[in-house]
Amino acid sequence: MSDFPVIPVGDVLLVSIQGELHDALAVRLQESVTTAVQRRSARGVIIDISAVDMVDSYLGRILAEIAGCSRLLGADTVVVGMRPAVAITLVELGLTLPELRTARTVTDAAAVLGVAMPITDTASSGADRRGAR
Repeated sequence: MSDFPVIPVGDVLLVSIQGELHDALAVRLQESVTTAVQRRSARGVIIDISAVDMVDSYLGRILAEIAGCSRLLGADTVVVGMRPAVAITLVELGLTLPELRTARTVTDAAAVLGVAMPITDTASSGADRRGAR
């Protein structure tokens, strides 16, 4: 069983990292995501790191490697939920990770990948219904 739930949403996989990852868990994350991309023929991967307080150079490299492996398997990867402190740390470590695409939210990431996510905000849903009449 995987330590990381990989949730299919259409032809995109959603992965949420909850808490800090030591090196062995980071490797399992990479294996879980790349295996799921291949098995589900996913065309996109969204990795939510909003619950991660700290990213070291190893985890930064693992995220970039996940994106690279996924790209070789035909899927684009977008990382969402990066906290300002995490971004600052990565830059201070010299890891600007130009090959890693980022977005602020899952909805933004879906737009980057060219897919639509279901609307979950009830206020927006109501406004959309009123506008459709």
